[in-house]
Amino acid sequence: MAIDQDRLWRRIEALSGITDPERPWTRRSFTPRFLEGREWLAAEFREAGLETEFDAAGNLIGRLAGADPALKPILIGSHSDTVPSGGRYDGILGVLAALEVAQSFSERGDRLRHTLEVVDFLAEEPSEFGLSCIGSRALAGALSEQHLALTRPDGMTLREGIAFIGGRPEELAAVKRPADGVAAYVEVHIEQGRVLENEQIPIGIVTDIVGIRRERIVVTGRADHAGATPMPLRADALVGAARLVEAAYKRALATARDNQPLVATFGRIEVSPNAANAVPGEAVLTLEVRSGNEAAVKAFGDALVRDLRPTLEELRLTIAVEPISHVAPTACAPEIRSAIANAATSLGLATRDLPSGAGHDGVQIAHIGPVGMIFVPCLDGRSHAPEESITPEQAGDGARVLAETVRLLDVSLG
Repeated sequence: MAIDQDRLWRRIEALSGITDPERPWTRRSFTPRFLEGREWLAAEFREAGLETEFDAAGNLIGRLAGADPALKPILIGSHSDTVPSGGRYDGILGVLAALEVAQSFSERGDRLRHTLEVVDFLAEEPSEFGLSCIGSRALAGALSEQHLALTRPDGMTLREGIAFIGGRPEELAAVKRPADGVAAYVEVHIEQGRVLENEQIPIGIVTDIVGIRRERIVVTGRADHAGATPMPLRADALVGAARLVEAAYKRALATARDNQPLVATFGRIEVSPNAANAVPGEAVLTLEVRSGNEAAVKAFGDALVRDLRPTLEELRLTIAVEPISHVAPTACAPEIRSAIANAATSLGLATRDLPSGAGHDGVQIAHIGPVGMIFVPCLDGRSHAPEESITPEQAGDGARVLAETVRLLDVSLG
């Protein structure tokens, strides 16, 4: 099925251009800039002929009615929020490729059996509330009262944040889909790695999405004067934090040759008093662990702390750990992977199976229906960075494969 690659690329350029001017490419969720992008997207959805709504959880949904209302919908899409300085293609490619597919079906007069839903999920990226995949969690019925009570640094709760962007948190129960409420969910995304580019393969078929666990680790010592406190008498929390960072790196590196390697990152560290002339009395670290090996993801943090505790005690430090979030690895559905492979073959595009090392909304949607993902290459594997880059042809390939995948699934699924 033909898609309008030029129109798709114009939309990608337009949405990516809605950014914080001092920090491109940035559209953080729950901000006025995010709302600006959402208003533009909603107008494009309506112009494409989609029945458009903002649901109670703050998801933007455009519907193309199918011929058989008794059939469950096929969902396609992604997210339009970004990490700081890193969202020129991550997320928006999936939303706009989905929009192009739906519009192309409509313009050709090809009516699907299933209703097609184009979704821009709210806040797929980790938000200032400390939670990711907020909109897709709501569809899966996994957005809890505890989640809604989370606060960001300025004191706003997630409940208030959802209301701020136009959602209706008091009506979240109406957003939840039943356990088998979705016929299929398919998303186009940049690979965020170098496999496809290195092997010169245009389409990746995602086999599974890694499990992700985040834990808050607090190392406590004693704040003292940096000039007046002798080195042997210090209880420097940042020294303990440094030992944790190094040990986590070495432990994760040792899994590099495993069938399911593990990665571990301390991406956030807060130190107090955080003054040049003060010995740090406390260090709060966020540990993130990812792997397709569920047992390894669960065990990593506990083993790290257990092995280092004697060393930290020698440094007169205490350590405490509390979980932040845990998402199990998610397998992509064989029937969707097969449809993607057949779609790409029919278009003359080579494919390769590969896992996703990043988290995606599909992890949550897998609770309510089968999911699949289509990867396209990105330059040097760069993602979540200003250098993130793809070509119009790569975007077009992803959209074409998505369109043909939807057509095949529409025929094969009940």
